[in-house]
Amino acid sequence: MPEDVRWPISYSEIAALAEVQRPVPTTWARRHRDTFPEPIAQESGRPLFDGREVIAWLLATGRGNADPRKLRAELALHTLAGWRGRLPARVPLNGLTALICLRQQQDAPLGGSDWPSLLRQAARLDTEDTFLLAELRALAEPNMAPGAEGAGTALAALADELVEAAYTPAEAFDWVLDARRRLGANELVADEPAPLLTRALARFCGIAEVDDGATIATPYARSGDLLAAMHAQAAPDAGHTYLAADPDPDFVRLVRRRMLAREVHEFQLDVTVGPELSLDDWGDPDVVLYALPYEPGETRNALTVLERIQALTDLLDAGSTAVVLGPADALVRPLPPHGDADRLRRSFLTEGLLKTAVSLPEGAFPYRPGYRTAVWVLTRTPERERHGLVLLADLSAQSLTEQALDALVEDVHIFRSAGWQDDRRHTPRHAVILPAKVLDDRPGTAFTPQHRPHETRYTRAVMERPERISQLEIRLSELVEQARQELYGLDGQVELRTHAVLRSEGQPVRRTAVGRMLQDRRLRRLPGHRIKDEHLISDGGYAVLGSAEVLGAASVGARRIDPLLFTAAYDHANLTRPGDVIVTMNPEFGVYVDEEGLSVVAYPARVLRARPDAERPVRPRVLAALLRAAAAEHGRVNGAVRASWRLEDLLIPDLTPDEAERYDALLAEIERRDALLRAQITALEDLNRLTAAGLADGTLMLLPTPHTV
Repeated sequence: MPEDVRWPISYSEIAALAEVQRPVPTTWARRHRDTFPEPIAQESGRPLFDGREVIAWLLATGRGNADPRKLRAELALHTLAGWRGRLPARVPLNGLTALICLRQQQDAPLGGSDWPSLLRQAARLDTEDTFLLAELRALAEPNMAPGAEGAGTALAALADELVEAAYTPAEAFDWVLDARRRLGANELVADEPAPLLTRALARFCGIAEVDDGATIATPYARSGDLLAAMHAQAAPDAGHTYLAADPDPDFVRLVRRRMLAREVHEFQLDVTVGPELSLDDWGDPDVVLYALPYEPGETRNALTVLERIQALTDLLDAGSTAVVLGPADALVRPLPPHGDADRLRRSFLTEGLLKTAVSLPEGAFPYRPGYRTAVWVLTRTPERERHGLVLLADLSAQSLTEQALDALVEDVHIFRSAGWQDDRRHTPRHAVILPAKVLDDRPGTAFTPQHRPHETRYTRAVMERPERISQLEIRLSELVEQARQELYGLDGQVELRTHAVLRSEGQPVRRTAVGRMLQDRRLRRLPGHRIKDEHLISDGGYAVLGSAEVLGAASVGARRIDPLLFTAAYDHANLTRPGDVIVTMNPEFGVYVDEEGLSVVAYPARVLRARPDAERPVRPRVLAALLRAAAAEHGRVNGAVRASWRLEDLLIPDLTPDEAERYDALLAEIERRDALLRAQITALEDLNRLTAAGLADGTLMLLPTPHTV
């Protein structure tokens, strides 16, 4: 490791490294001042620590939740990053992967040999210089940057370190490629799917069920993520042959090293330079996994994309499978009816090739965030075994998560296991199986499901909808009758009178500040508490009132905390009392009266509690209304971090006891009527939502209104 290269990391990065919560490293630094590393710098007031010292401390003390192997690998990978300023980004990465491959091929550590000896060993192993010799020679070029002398020997020691931490060269190789972005080799990951999707695509192929000795192919292999994923999911003793191709010679050499490090023998591996697979010596492949090269939307042509897939299907023999990841606008979105692209796309249905079409959300390619993609599963089946069915799924409105992809892979596996037909015993849960003729009869139509799976009709939520709608109708009738009786008089007019008139000049209003009321002990101010997010629950316990609840951004009671946990973790905190006024100044002013009490106030909200034993007691409901009106005159300036005034500075009318009593009665009546009307609005919204959901998914219908005499 170059001595002048340091690894400054913050408390947040230490927490991520150790797989703990953010406050934990701060606690470590405070409780273990004698052993915890000292800061090496300050950045915007934040202390920065030497990453190597932190990892050494974590390994020595055993603190944190991270696997020690991962910590040692992180330290080794940062050592590799230290060479970025001295060598081109690809040189140390290619050199390190070549050294890991060399160690695997020789099955012996590299540290016992000097650099010339390692070069001689590589020359004997790679006589035709097809996968690692050039990468190692690049580490000993005479025109290397100043300060980079000895890089080869240092990287050889680093390769030994990584392999020892990972147990196998294949895992160490993958660790290095997982870090290619932070090592500056962005071109190695720009055209690779997200890791979650890469693993799912390999499972779409059914690689675990493929017969031993099969031929696995990946055109446009790039850095080999797809090929490595299929090898990782295949049976250990399957003995598959792996074929790949890529137009870039550097990628071809990298894929060869990667597969050799995974203990794939040379006679089972053929990676060629160019767009075409080398099939002359191997025959047609049994499984093909193909991520089509990215093209900008301005130059992308649906017909060209589909012709490329058609050429791929020419390689499929009976029973062979191809999984294609490509642009959604060509694979699943609507096309101009009866155009060349539309006719070609529908031909995959009529020939029985297309078995599954899946629309994916954005994010399939991390370096192409706006690139919408889709997956096709194609299998060539004899005509007598075709059932004319296709499975459609649409994840475009979901997040690309492991749970969503696992569910989709399960649906495809069920469809494949049933012989590409609809098996009612194991129907898919997240997709729709329909006759391919439905799509073929609608030229230009999208290859996406137009309705939910039939089985969703029998879920509990769907079956209970009519009953819930009937209950809402009864509830709404009761609320309307209650409002008619309580809000309207016998003459049908609203019985609400404020009796408000202009104040006479001889009776000026007296004003007082909140700060003055605190000094006069008419009010008591209590702070809010910092409640950890992991302590919040949705059911039971005490309600938590924070800024979101006070401002109306969240419903009161949505966030709660268990009483036992609250008592144990927040022994200094207090619960609210009935009539407490909850106030927040951030992100804007808000006020809320807690009528019931027994709530927890979360910072930055705080409590103003009226003292009942004061000479002139304050009415909480009146105080909240006057504070809200006074704050409206002091709106926050756009762009300001905080308000230009303090809560204590707010001036409000100090009403006489009689006037305050009348105002409090008026506010109570307004709140009562508001609650009745809001209950009706809530019932109407629920009724609207349930009816619309049932009509949208086709599980409800509306009967004609019966005519009565």
